[in-house]
Amino acid sequence: MTIQKVFPAVTATEGAGVRIFRAIGNQYIRHLDPFLLLDHFDNANAQDYLAGFPSHPHRGFITFTYMLDGLMEHQDSMGHRGVIGPGDAQWMKAAHGVIHSEMPQQIDGRMRGFQLWINLPASEKLSTPEYQELQAAEFPVVEHIGASIKVLVGRYTDADGQTTTGPIMDSHNSVAYLDIRLQPSASFKLKLNEAQAGFVFNYAGHLRSSEHAIPARNIALLDTGETTVQAGPEGANFIVATGTRIGEPIVQHGPFVMNTREEIMQAMQDYRDGNLTGTVSA
Repeated sequence: MTIQKVFPAVTATEGAGVRIFRAIGNQYIRHLDPFLLLDHFDNANAQDYLAGFPSHPHRGFITFTYMLDGLMEHQDSMGHRGVIGPGDAQWMKAAHGVIHSEMPQQIDGRMRGFQLWINLPASEKLSTPEYQELQAAEFPVVEHIGASIKVLVGRYTDADGQTTTGPIMDSHNSVAYLDIRLQPSASFKLKLNEAQAGFVFNYAGHLRSSEHAIPARNIALLDTGETTVQAGPEGANFIVATGTRIGEPIVQHGPFVMNTREEIMQAMQDYRDGNLTGTVSA
């Protein structure tokens, strides 16, 4: 069996009242080393997203935000400020600490996308923060027999052995992150080695493997080996992420993810004292 289990995303509220669908970081999947959290936001009602995500801190991990629809403005204590729109993404290595905000830049229409939290090894948790913001056109797209594969992070190697590299490379966990669109009844092969963890999150249409149905807003946990997923008669859109397991203790308190309780207490103290990194500029 190459898909372990399939779970529905859980409705939750984040930020100042944004309605999201949480696929990792809930009662079904606490963590999936090296992945800490996966949130899918998909709202056409402005009241579900307008409050946004005001200034808040992070320490000890990476956030990757990928927009499908809508406009989101980012500001942070490193001095970065920008707006990402459909197909754009941002990669933020919070590491030692970042304070940032993510606020919608629209008053109506659909807001849709993902945020993935990726853990950092202990040796990197207090390293210097980094930030990348990329536009949709910077991500390569591979077309292959009924499938369109957008390579956002890491590398994708097709059945012919051709490798396509995305503009973001994760040197810590060798993460690969793909956005895949399958035409009706088309299929796609996935492969995972023993050192990796990975998942498929179906966000539109219907998807299945030989063992499991994967409805929209469901996450499928990948097992070691190769599996094939196939779209239903209406096609399917889904993301795939894989990464090398870190295998270290995870102690999390809200936006701080460290290896010990003492390190969490220090992060909280640093934030209270204004020593995390600083404050978001107006």
